[in-house]
Amino acid sequence: MPGCRSFGRLSSALDCAYIASMPNMTPKPLLRPFSAVVFDMDGTLLDTELVFREIVFDVSIGLGFEMTDAIHHAMVGSSHEVTNALLVEAYGVAFPYTMFDEQCRVKMRARMAEAVPVKPGVHELLAELKARRIPTAVATSSRAAHALAHLNAAGILGTFEAVVTRDDVTNPKPHPEPYLTATGRLGFDPVHCLAVEDSHAGVRAASAAGLQTIMVPDLVDPSDEITALCTAVMSSLHDLRHAAFTH
Repeated sequence: MPGCRSFGRLSSALDCAYIASMPNMTPKPLLRPFSAVVFDMDGTLLDTELVFREIVFDVSIGLGFEMTDAIHHAMVGSSHEVTNALLVEAYGVAFPYTMFDEQCRVKMRARMAEAVPVKPGVHELLAELKARRIPTAVATSSRAAHALAHLNAAGILGTFEAVVTRDDVTNPKPHPEPYLTATGRLGFDPVHCLAVEDSHAGVRAASAAGLQTIMVPDLVDPSDEITALCTAVMSSLHDLRHAAFTH
């Protein structure tokens, strides 16, 4: 086994495997150098996806439709248009999407009125990037009013040099346009930028745009296809900061 030395009885394959599995022996993902970082918003920076999941299920039941985990997972990271098409396909043309969307927005505004929670590691990672003068942006499928209000309520809006929302692009995720727009506003070639995502649609968008893509799953785990598009799949933003900056 590579990297395992022989020390008497510890030279067995079982002992070597044990040593290699120890936390301080686990190699960090190899990240390419990057000049800027573009973050997804909901589920990546903001801890809002679980709240929105509860709202989606409640509103669907109230409208007489049974939401499922499979349908909800397909909605995660999707734009307004994609979600509309998805729900109509799942429930038929009688599904009242306009009413569904408005009720979800009203309930979400009420839930987020006092404070918008952030994901673990957000403040530490953003502070590290600021200290190193690495510019950052947000690329989200949310509308501008929602995105700017939530980032502001979370106290991190001023951190970003650019915020690209659904209102800024013709083609939302999984199309690469949101990431191409964000990197363009930052003034960097996408190949020199890092993307941080939690959804399949977001990973596809970032990868197609040419960014080095990291997935930090929230409610949806990566498939084999999604994993193959990522430089790494990490359990938290703390892990990303460690991999990028701890040597």
